[in-house]
Amino acid sequence: MSVAFVFPGQGSQTVGMGKALADAFPAAQAVFTEVDDALGAKLSSIIFEGPIETLTLTENAQPALMAVSLAVIRVLQSEAGLDLARDAKFVAGHSLGEYSALCAAGTFSIADTARLLRTRGQAMQKAVPVGAGAMAAIIGLEFDAAVAVAAEAAQGQICQAANDNGGGQVVVSGDKAAVERAVEIAKAKGAKRAMLLTVSAPFHCSLMQPAADVMAEALSKVQVNKPAAPVVANVLASAISEPAEIVKSLVAQVTGTVRWRESVAYMASEGVTSFYEIGAGKVLSGLIKRIADGAKLAAIGTPEDVATFKAGRNA
Repeated sequence: MSVAFVFPGQGSQTVGMGKALADAFPAAQAVFTEVDDALGAKLSSIIFEGPIETLTLTENAQPALMAVSLAVIRVLQSEAGLDLARDAKFVAGHSLGEYSALCAAGTFSIADTARLLRTRGQAMQKAVPVGAGAMAAIIGLEFDAAVAVAAEAAQGQICQAANDNGGGQVVVSGDKAAVERAVEIAKAKGAKRAMLLTVSAPFHCSLMQPAADVMAEALSKVQVNKPAAPVVANVLASAISEPAEIVKSLVAQVTGTVRWRESVAYMASEGVTSFYEIGAGKVLSGLIKRIADGAKLAAIGTPEDVATFKAGRNA
């Protein structure tokens, strides 16, 4: 049985995520402490107690989701003997989740990952003035049709496909007026739904170039190790392991399309039959179900989930 471990992106955050794990397992608590120390702030208090408005701020949500995912990984390692070098064919993550995947596979330390994600969140927020950009979800059009909608809507502005999530779900990103035009064009072209998303910036489009430059600088200053398992990069939808290539793909990812549908299809074509979603929520499991027909799916984010995983390994 070939297994992939996948890590969620922004939007999966909830107040209290990871708290039961931290209460039950010292290995999980140690991760939250390490992240707090790395950031010089009590991010764990915001994760466990809220308020949700503060947790959802990009600069908090990104390291927070990583912290929960890494807490799960550390518990699986200490309680269930998980070894990604042995047990994972691939690791992958959705947008910021790619950093969680790389951290889990030992490419970055937890402290460096926390700082990189805080920097990334702040840089993405600063790249475009609040209100100048927007993102919209288009449901019920295939990817190529959604790309055509974005191109038609641009009219000299920026409107690009940001996320190809699979199952006929594509997110477009860019200048606010262009994205608003895309919503109307998509509806006219038969999309089941097209709606603006509540986001603080237009992620994964060329307006994010200032943030990409910041990340290139930040990534040049950290230790980058070869991952224990190949990572399926968002911008390539194929597996890479070389540190220089990983850094290049992470910089490109800031302005590039998250090719999640193709990434999952690639993993399935390479023989992956089971996907474990590591951390908060089950968003990726829902997407994978629509892409990899018949794949086994499990989300691991609570002590109960850990017990189930452990029992399955011992069976």
